Amino acid sequence: MEKVPITRDGFQRLKAELEHLKSVERPAVIRAIEEARAHGDLSENAEYEAAKERQGFIENRVSELDYKLGNADIIDPGDVPKDRVVFASQVVLENVDSGEEVAYQLVGPDESDIAAGLISVTSPLGKAMLGKKPGDEVVLQAPGGKRVYDLVEIL
Repeated sequence: MEKVPITRDGFQRLKAELEHLKSVERPAVIRAIEEARAHGDLSENAEYEAAKERQGFIENRVSELDYKLGNADIIDPGDVPKDRVVFASQVVLENVDSGEEVAYQLVGPDESDIAAGLISVTSPLGKAMLGKKPGDEVVLQAPGGKRVYDLVEIL
């Protein structure tokens, strides 16, 4: 089985989502299906169809989360090397053109939240940073053109 790298915070968020799906969402959709069945003819019952579709989504997500949590390789950001960028590294980049500095942490795809400074290692910028050292240039081919950053620091 393939291990899924994840930070401890990301693991806890996925675990909380799984618990919410199992304890809140799943029972709610079962009640909605029961109510829709009580209305009679299921062939023309939009409420029933919507509830069944929601149930399918919930069950797929529960299966996906079970797999990811069961195969999680929890990486502690405090244990990663500071000499090069790896999964869970916290970095400071400076945009060469504007001089603006930004701070990011490299996380798994399920954890990414750009507004919180969490970018996926599978994103174009995340891939471009992997293996870089402080002082290296990070070149990103973005839809709007090429962007160049200096890797200022690994925190």
